[in-house]
Amino acid sequence: MKPFTPNLVYIEPRAMEYPLAQELYQKFKDQGIEIRETTSHNQVRGIPGDNELRQYANAKNTFVIGVRKTLKFDTSKPSAEYAIPLATGCMGHCHYCYLQTTLGKKPYIRTYVNLDDIFNQALEYIEERDEPTRFEAACTSDIVGIDHLTHSLKKTIEFMGEQEKGRLRFVTKYHHVDHLLDAKHNGHTRFRFSINADYVIKNFEPGTSSLDKRLEAARKVADAGYPLGFIVAPIYLYGDDWKQGYHQLFENLYNQLKGSSVNEEDLTFELIQHRFTKPAKRVIQQRYPKSKLEMDEDERKYKWGRYGIGKYVYPNEQQEDIQNTMKAFMNEFFPKSKLSYFT
Repeated sequence: MKPFTPNLVYIEPRAMEYPLAQELYQKFKDQGIEIRETTSHNQVRGIPGDNELRQYANAKNTFVIGVRKTLKFDTSKPSAEYAIPLATGCMGHCHYCYLQTTLGKKPYIRTYVNLDDIFNQALEYIEERDEPTRFEAACTSDIVGIDHLTHSLKKTIEFMGEQEKGRLRFVTKYHHVDHLLDAKHNGHTRFRFSINADYVIKNFEPGTSSLDKRLEAARKVADAGYPLGFIVAPIYLYGDDWKQGYHQLFENLYNQLKGSSVNEEDLTFELIQHRFTKPAKRVIQQRYPKSKLEMDEDERKYKWGRYGIGKYVYPNEQQEDIQNTMKAFMNEFFPKSKLSYFT
């Protein structure tokens, strides 16, 4: 899989006051990519496509260069204290992704070029708490998937490496990590990969790197001295073979990391069961009408969520089975690793 290259670029005029925007503008111009001006990302118009599905697909290949105006960081529990806003949107087409609804009709990818403003705000949060403070860089995007273009993530890794109490975290489904391996992270960045059973990746994660490529990248990251973690998500009960599929996943992971520099005692796992909301279900069925993703509300448990929007999760008995099964696989292959949370 080749690194992401947009088919269409929009740029906010104010963004050109920043060196990163100037670099990106020249890079895309030299590649012959069409560049349009927009007063703001909310005013992006004219994404091609003769129907909504085609416009959606083209939007996923559209890149908006802008300035982050709101510098109040969102919280990011349970992963971190704050979400650091480097980018929004993703080029992947994961059927189940919560960005389907949170990004609404604006699924294009945005990168923010006023990095110094963002870093200064992060410093304020660190100083305010006066204790190790974690920032999640992948709440609204797969930041690794575009960093070969911007290097914003690499700059953030090195910025956090200089902060005594600053810590960075992000997760990715892409293997394009080579330019990050020499970053001066100082052990302050936890590099996580989203992994899943082959069935889930093949059926529900088009436009992302294969599992083999992700695991190869994870080994490189471990050998570069980064604290390493894995998010197994969404854990999806796809039939009688689901346990076998997830066991194979852990076995593949073990074989790939064997002999690497990974510190198993600092290796973390985050386990997230599949869930969906009613609005997400409507959007998913509209955008991926042939998806095999099971979203039968009668087979699920309703759980109240933030802002009064509930979600459908697995019933308690199945949740317990999922958690016990995954813990058993962790104990079999990585007995010294840590379970950060199950949700």
